[in-house]
Amino acid sequence: MPRAVREQQMLDAAVQTFGQRGYRAASMDEIAELAGVSKPLVYLYLNSKEDLFTACIRRESAALVAAVRAAVDPVLPADRQLWEGLTAFFGHTTEHPDAWAVLHRQARTHGEPFAAEVAVMRDEIVAFVTGLIGVAARESLGDGELADKDVAGLAQALVGAAESLAGWANDTPGVSAREAAATLMNFAWEGLGDLMKGERWSPSSR
Repeated sequence: MPRAVREQQMLDAAVQTFGQRGYRAASMDEIAELAGVSKPLVYLYLNSKEDLFTACIRRESAALVAAVRAAVDPVLPADRQLWEGLTAFFGHTTEHPDAWAVLHRQARTHGEPFAAEVAVMRDEIVAFVTGLIGVAARESLGDGELADKDVAGLAQALVGAAESLAGWANDTPGVSAREAAATLMNFAWEGLGDLMKGERWSPSSR
């Protein structure tokens, strides 16, 4: 079997084991057995448990970002772009719950090197969403202006909400990816719609 194929088998087994058992509880023996290889071969290919976990984070991060990017057609209206992006995000996290557990739970709680790897992915998604919100602002406001810091803040809020909702959806029986996407779309777009019209909420106006 080619090395690249064998390595992907090991990563598949590692993602499943890390996602279901957690980083600390997962053992290289379990991963090797699930992958159908010897433990020395896992070490030969991927050096250590830390390096194996890092490789899992990088692979699953790239897959999630690619899924979201591939789903968004830039010729669509801004709301449809956001909808397609959210649908792809929740679709991917639903279809790959172990990978999402690795990215959203395990990597963020087991040390700075792992958290930093996930932060790279998150920054890329936030930048992408920032662009989508910027497009929506230009479409809606015309000559008006939505400040860069507003766009950046909205993107951070939307991505944070999507991350939390994905974790909840994966833990809640009966919640589909499309339902999760619709929940966030309804929550976000209604608020964005008013903002794009120049209607800002203010405590002094209530």
